[in-house]
Amino acid sequence: MPSDLPSDARILVVDDHVEMGRMLQEPLADAGWTVDLATGGQEALTLIRSRVYDAVLTDLRMEKVDGLDVLDAARAVDPELPVLLMTAFGGVESAVEAMRRGAYHYFTKPFRLDEVRLYLGRALEDRRLRAEHRALKQASQERSGLGALVGRSAPMRGLYELIDRVAHAAAPVLLRGESGSGKELVARALHVEGPRASNPFVAVNCTALPGPLLESELFGHVKGAFTGATSVRRGLFVEAHGGTLFLDEIGDMPTELQARLLRVLEDGEVRAVGSDASRTVDVRVVAATHQDLEARVREGRFRADLFYRLNVVTLRVPSLKERREDIPQLVEHFTARSRARNPRSRVTSLSPEVVAALGAMSWPGNVRELENLVERLVVLVPRETVTLEDLRPHAPVTEPETPLAQAQEGVWTLRKLEGEYIHWMVQHCGGNKTRAAELLGIDVSTIHRRERER
Repeated sequence: MPSDLPSDARILVVDDHVEMGRMLQEPLADAGWTVDLATGGQEALTLIRSRVYDAVLTDLRMEKVDGLDVLDAARAVDPELPVLLMTAFGGVESAVEAMRRGAYHYFTKPFRLDEVRLYLGRALEDRRLRAEHRALKQASQERSGLGALVGRSAPMRGLYELIDRVAHAAAPVLLRGESGSGKELVARALHVEGPRASNPFVAVNCTALPGPLLESELFGHVKGAFTGATSVRRGLFVEAHGGTLFLDEIGDMPTELQARLLRVLEDGEVRAVGSDASRTVDVRVVAATHQDLEARVREGRFRADLFYRLNVVTLRVPSLKERREDIPQLVEHFTARSRARNPRSRVTSLSPEVVAALGAMSWPGNVRELENLVERLVVLVPRETVTLEDLRPHAPVTEPETPLAQAQEGVWTLRKLEGEYIHWMVQHCGGNKTRAAELLGIDVSTIHRRERER
């Protein structure tokens, strides 16, 4: 048996002969696994629908509910859940049929316990490898972790510190900030930097679906629960078991679903639409909103008890207006990403004047708006360096006001004027501090020191 198997793997053994079940349960538990015993197919169906298992070992021939029924139920709940069957020689034909229907392996009686342990170990290892493959694939396709968050401004440095502290906590997290400010990236960073990183990160936008569909999406449904429910759906809470569920725009969740969400947060149990059975899940919830939830509570549009349950840990994601000094770095980052997606583009950079003009814009759509604008320029501009003339058809360009012009509106100390002028020159050079230092005739360390003092 592989030595790196998870020690918390949970296995369900199903046999209507109690002594046979116990004979299997004890040595498998000695191997380091948690082993539940079902003394019949019906009990097995109840357990499979109420708990999360990593493998199922079931007898094939049982009264009323047999091993094929257990197999079908297990695959309906989790298509990747390995099911291993035990059968007498005369049941080999049925066992072969079970393999066609997705069983992982079958044993003919009598069998050796070390053989059972071996194949269970392989099944668990295969399941782990598939999960790792999905995680690696997701990581290669999506940015995640603190490394995905771009910016060195004071608001972002404060956010990084909070993420580092909160990532390992189990409590729900509420992310607050304007639309487009990067709340999902922060949610992913909380997931990747914490102990659940190897497990699923599942995201859903609460405004994207009407109430009934959102309920089915979150909690799942049984076959025939409503018109169009032609198959079983596990639901996102079950898919996120062991990991993180990100509920974007939680403030727009219909009030009838808020009570169900509260129950999951308090009891760790979900019940599929149309089902009478609850299922235990282990999910960390990260919610996000741009709404004033306190106002919505006062208006009766958001449950106060749910708000208090979600508001245990709150992180505020700064708007782009609050972190303008990050714009040169963001522009460089988005330009590289856009070039990778559009390899035929001739654009390699945006001129310092363009970067300075972008730094003066209002950005109601925040980082998302900036990213979309940069990609538009990368796709459409037919030259290596994007100029102000290229920018004007796509954005309202106003020349950034110099520190001297701003100082004329009031009394500034010489030190403040110097610091603002250094900052303006860095922006003017597209964030290139070395070039700004050359133009100013100072050492680059002076720029770093004055930025820390701002």
